[in-house]
Amino acid sequence: MTDIHPTAIVETGAAIGENVRVGPYSTVGPNVRLADNVVLESHVVVAGHTEVGAGTHIFPFASIGHKPQDLKYAGEETRLLIGKNNQIREHVTMNPGTSGGGGLTRVGDNGLFMMGSHVGHDCKVGNFAILANNATLAGHVELADHVILGGLSAVRQWTRIGTGAIVGGMTGVEFDVIPFGSVIGDRARLAGLNLIGLKRKEFPREQIHALRAAYRDLFDTEDGTLRARAEAVAETAADQPLVKMVTDFILEKDDRRFCTPRSGE
Repeated sequence: MTDIHPTAIVETGAAIGENVRVGPYSTVGPNVRLADNVVLESHVVVAGHTEVGAGTHIFPFASIGHKPQDLKYAGEETRLLIGKNNQIREHVTMNPGTSGGGGLTRVGDNGLFMMGSHVGHDCKVGNFAILANNATLAGHVELADHVILGGLSAVRQWTRIGTGAIVGGMTGVEFDVIPFGSVIGDRARLAGLNLIGLKRKEFPREQIHALRAAYRDLFDTEDGTLRARAEAVAETAADQPLVKMVTDFILEKDDRRFCTPRSGE
């Protein structure tokens, strides 16, 4: 049964699924779709052209779907699509897209967005993302699956962070982070691989060893460009799936800059 508190406001036109709970003083706009088993605690605002996937739980004072924080936004109809089984904690903000970024902000499934974290306009966030308290994504950021952002970290606009990467707390990420990379520092530097995450995902030991060897070939030398080294590694380790994910990420675009280790580390 759907349970809408008497003090909540659900505007005409909103689509509400089965077993949805809308708590006290929450508001749901006319172009919002809440799938089955969504829970809005008290004082939640869901606005704009926003879809919230089944089983997602949104906590007090979250602001979901209000217009993007972009001065170029002129009121065009854009969307925010949130997947299934997310935990969206207190004071989280998520904005829809803009016409300059494709008009869509997309959040995947099974994410944990801790207190005060922010997903900016036109972001693409994968599945199983974890944004710790006050982690911030500027516009057009891409997070692949299983990315973890530490508390008070910030990711610059248009940056990509690859699968399984981890960003330390209070780290500012200016450049792309390779899959399974671990970055730290006031301005992010690559500090190795997320070995704990790799082991927790139970990747075969031989694949992890191959990835560690590829990491050394990519970053423990300054011979040639990173792109040239990635091309060489891609040829010699074409049968290694984890290595291929890293080299494909580096070679996908030729105009990118990447977080790399600090000289001498």
